[in-house]
Amino acid sequence: MLILPRAEVAQLLDMSDCIDAVERAFIQHAKGELPTAPGILGAHVSGGGYHVKTAALGGKPGYFAAKINANFPDNFTTRGLPTIQGVIALFDLTSGKPLAILDSIEITILRTAAASAVAARRLARADARTVTIYGCGTQGRSHLRALALIRPLRRGYAIDIDRDRAASFAKDLSAELGIQVTPNEQLADAVAASEICVTCTPARQPIFHAALLRPGLFIAAVGADNPEKHEIEPAALAKSKVVVDLVDQAASIGDLHHAIDAGVMRVADVHAELGQILAGLRPGRTSDDETFVFDSTGAALQDVAAAAVVYERAIRSGCGTTLELT
Repeated sequence: MLILPRAEVAQLLDMSDCIDAVERAFIQHAKGELPTAPGILGAHVSGGGYHVKTAALGGKPGYFAAKINANFPDNFTTRGLPTIQGVIALFDLTSGKPLAILDSIEITILRTAAASAVAARRLARADARTVTIYGCGTQGRSHLRALALIRPLRRGYAIDIDRDRAASFAKDLSAELGIQVTPNEQLADAVAASEICVTCTPARQPIFHAALLRPGLFIAAVGADNPEKHEIEPAALAKSKVVVDLVDQAASIGDLHHAIDAGVMRVADVHAELGQILAGLRPGRTSDDETFVFDSTGAALQDVAAAAVVYERAIRSGCGTTLELT
């Protein structure tokens, strides 16, 4: 079994390849080609929580992955630790042999933004050049990098309750991506000038309201990954075409969950799962005036797809530390 720390995972997986791997996994799911349905289990404790996500990929070889992540939003300010920490255990699907344990931080960062980029490639306007990022932490940075790969961005707006973090985000990403990124304190002004908006915060009350919607906007709602988190006002979902990563999961822990509880949406009102659009089973954007919300709760199929790429590259390149368990 290989042990792969974060530095080696980052060395073996880049955003472009992660986008491709995540897209393939969603297509396989939509076509019913996955060996088993993705699963999720959550446990809440004081100050944070844990979740376990599982999924499998078929083929030769086939893989099963279980990711255990801890999520403690106050970690950075109170302990100097990442908000999200965890591991991914990768197994041979046929024999059950443990193949690798990978640090989960880098994969979670990349695969989450990769899914939003995959969705934006089908659901954002083709002429999208401006993006608003609400939440300037690690996910915000990863999302802007991913979106820059699928649209020729020219301008970005950075919004965060921490003004210094937004300013640092704008300075760093402007230099890295060669686009103009500006800190902004007014979400309404930023969204009015954008074709794409990403919300990646730990908010527990809506931060994006229906009044902000405008024709042609694509919103990637990333923060709601447990039932308590809530970024998008239910009325905003009800007035948009809603695409989810996994419908059952979004109805349980995503922003869709809050819209259902508010009585303004039903599961049947969801336009599509992302994989259905990618596989051509449901339409994506058909006009420049459509407004889309991608309710991204984080699917385990993204984790197993990314972990498989990392593992196979590690085997070829000789990376990782070998550990014999038995």
